[in-house]
Amino acid sequence: MFIVASFLIFSVALFAAGYYVWTVPQQEAEQMLGGRLRELRANMRSRSKGASELVRREHRGSFAFLGDLVSWVGILRRLQETIEQANLKYRAADVFGLSVLLAATGFVVFGVVGGWDLLLVQLLVATALGMAPVFYIRRVRARRLRKFEEQLPDAIDLFTRTMRAGHNIHSGLETIATETADPVRMEFKKLVEELALGSQVEPALHGLGKRVPLIDLKFFIISLILQRQTGANMVSVLENLSMLVRERLNMAAKLKAHTAQQRFSAGLLCVLPIVVGLGFWILKPEYMRLLWTDPVGKKFFTYAIISEIVGILVIRKIANIRV
Repeated sequence: MFIVASFLIFSVALFAAGYYVWTVPQQEAEQMLGGRLRELRANMRSRSKGASELVRREHRGSFAFLGDLVSWVGILRRLQETIEQANLKYRAADVFGLSVLLAATGFVVFGVVGGWDLLLVQLLVATALGMAPVFYIRRVRARRLRKFEEQLPDAIDLFTRTMRAGHNIHSGLETIATETADPVRMEFKKLVEELALGSQVEPALHGLGKRVPLIDLKFFIISLILQRQTGANMVSVLENLSMLVRERLNMAAKLKAHTAQQRFSAGLLCVLPIVVGLGFWILKPEYMRLLWTDPVGKKFFTYAIISEIVGILVIRKIANIRV
């Protein structure tokens, strides 16, 4: 009886923590956005009774499934954009096919090895294997964007010095494309080549922002567009932007150093069940074999895997502090 009560208390506490971490911030943001939209709608109605509302209710028609299909194809389009941002040569359709193949293979292999009774565990294993290519692409993309962000202040300073010397925007962009290192040099070289082939400055800059979705780079692009449209002197603005990016990177590095012990503890807690399970499998395999041969062991095994995944997601959400 004590074991059952402890099991229920632990389950309720675990899922309550997961619910709080994932849903409460989203609910607060939705309530804030809803309040702003209601206020804006009230102002619109006070100005004109015939004004159209900002928010309209969507009515699904008879051919709504076609819209769902287009939305699903949009997933492949966003996946292809992620691949291009990671500077990889893959195609979204090939990655999607590989993910489906890995998921099906993992589902069948785990069903043959571990038994077909563990359906939920099979689905989790198949999902993890199917998402592995996407996780790899996103990891490469994040590493490339992080490196680009670290090199961006130096590139902005180089552009500022070029503008201060009396050159135009094209010369400044060419200087960045030749005097910096990859990946900044690669992306600005593509920009310079587009301009050389006759593209307009604003569409080419927006294309650069689409290939490298960094908020600091978007500020840089907006500064260039404003300078081109208004003719204002943006040298001081770019200098302040470079200083701001450096300070934010320094703050992120300090925060990472101060939380190193906590992140190590979180990683240790996440890896400890797996290491203990492998140790028991090597020393006493008959103990571990009960987890997929005994009916009660199957339930506990499924619950342990779900709890481990939820715990990892909660710890990752808490530890992922954005500056």
